[in-house]
Amino acid sequence: MSKIVVALSILIAVIAIWAVPQTGAAHSRVRWSSATDSRSSLPVKFKGTRDRGLVVDIWIGDAGPFAFALDTGAGISLVNRRLTAAAGLSVERSRQPIVGGLSTSSISSNQQTTLQNISIGTQRSRLTASVKAAVVENLPSDIDGILDPLDVSPYGYSIDLPNETLEIFDVNRGRLQQSVVTADSALVRWIKGDNTGRPFVKLGDGRLALIDTGSSFGLAVSDGVVAGNHGRQSRAVRDLGGGAVQSMRVAPTTVSIGSLELRGVPTDVLSGVASGTPVIIGRAALYPFKITFDPVARLIAIEPSEER
Repeated sequence: MSKIVVALSILIAVIAIWAVPQTGAAHSRVRWSSATDSRSSLPVKFKGTRDRGLVVDIWIGDAGPFAFALDTGAGISLVNRRLTAAAGLSVERSRQPIVGGLSTSSISSNQQTTLQNISIGTQRSRLTASVKAAVVENLPSDIDGILDPLDVSPYGYSIDLPNETLEIFDVNRGRLQQSVVTADSALVRWIKGDNTGRPFVKLGDGRLALIDTGSSFGLAVSDGVVAGNHGRQSRAVRDLGGGAVQSMRVAPTTVSIGSLELRGVPTDVLSGVASGTPVIIGRAALYPFKITFDPVARLIAIEPSEER
């Protein structure tokens, strides 16, 4: 029987040095194929935390609120047994066993449930999507679940990191479209990098990288040291599944995503990770930006956040 591999959020304290975009002309707004603004159909606040990532309140029917981490790098949504009991959810054996986390011995599950009548942020913000979620035993005690925003498809979504805002939009009303952008923003293809629907982009050096809001790294690689870099002492890093890997912080690097160049990106080399772990672009690189994901047009927009 085949397995679904899940990459979970990383619990690591990152020094507050954020990647900065190359200076240039004022950036263009993201363009939409519809005259109506479809981005604000569900604007809700989340709370950015160092150890748990982006945490938002979620209701399931009338039960809740439950604390969920928003994780674009997960590949599948997860819930603990406490939530299934509190929300009165039925649990069934999953068709494909789930294994995940950065480490080689982390989280696993062969059971699943369905989340229906989901409200995000407030009970008034209800979605029509039904979300399949794996039922797991070993999430942190203060987290009830992990939500991969792709699971609310056919909705698209944007994550504004500085303003701590999640917006969900109906892609049938408006979609991202290719446009000319300046050096401090980018509109790039959403690439299929593995057997999940996770959002990968192509870096300027040709590597594929996972856009991972669950990770507090800037750039994380597991394919050897970065050329010309000398690492410091390694340290243990734990993911939300309880697994541990070793991380060595090296000198900051420059990363290009489409027309966007990020300088001074905090960089870590990982060891002891599961086979097939991709290059990761995490929150320390993405912090200045609003990232919009359109799963139908298969486009990702990265643009500077505006103060609200």
